[in-house]
Amino acid sequence: MRKDDSKDVVFLHGWGFASGIWDDLSSRLGARLRVHALDLPGYGAAPACSPYTLDALAAAVARAAPRRCHVVGWSLGGEVALAWARRAPRQVRRLVLIATTPCFVRRVGWSCATEPAVLQEFGRSLAADRAETLARFAAAQAKGDARGRRLTGVLRTASEQSATDAVLTAGLAVLHAADLRGELSRVRQPTLVLHGAYDRIVPPAAGSRLAAALPDARFVLLRSCAHVPFLSQPERVARKVRSFLDE
Repeated sequence: MRKDDSKDVVFLHGWGFASGIWDDLSSRLGARLRVHALDLPGYGAAPACSPYTLDALAAAVARAAPRRCHVVGWSLGGEVALAWARRAPRQVRRLVLIATTPCFVRRVGWSCATEPAVLQEFGRSLAADRAETLARFAAAQAKGDARGRRLTGVLRTASEQSATDAVLTAGLAVLHAADLRGELSRVRQPTLVLHGAYDRIVPPAAGSRLAAALPDARFVLLRSCAHVPFLSQPERVARKVRSFLDE
């Protein structure tokens, strides 16, 4: 009997974290879906890829994923999901993009982003004091969230052993270089874009503009959430993901 591949869903984590960040959300979806929480190259047990580029990351997760699947991506994982969906439309069925932007740094015509100098300074800080830099990053992701204090602790713990310094530095280069804006019209899978209203890492305007540029997407703004709504309001996010993937 042929397996129902409509139940396979791949989860892709963000920069500085491994696949375990999805444990809560995946447990809420596991009764109805076959969850595959993959480590991006260089995280967890996954070997790093070379060159370490967005397309190489997308190719690596495509090889590790089921033949047909839905994809849920968060932050950097969302950018990887977009690149993957663009290159493998027969493999990727539907997309859920959480706190995702097609272009992380500010460019001409794209103001809802991080200044390149800020990202470069973050890289220098990471090289000088990894633990302190990741702790500040955890706090920035939770800032403004109604559950910010608890989330900061969860994120700090989750980021401590996620990847080597070399992989983290290479991931920052991916974020600096990636610009998918010109390719969004080719991502034709039905897409749900979820964004926290108080996200300080990826501004909500970036998520709104992403959804508007995709051929078949809807945008949902999650009040009282920041950059990690699936940790802040896991049951609410799980309901939205279940409903969307059941369509």
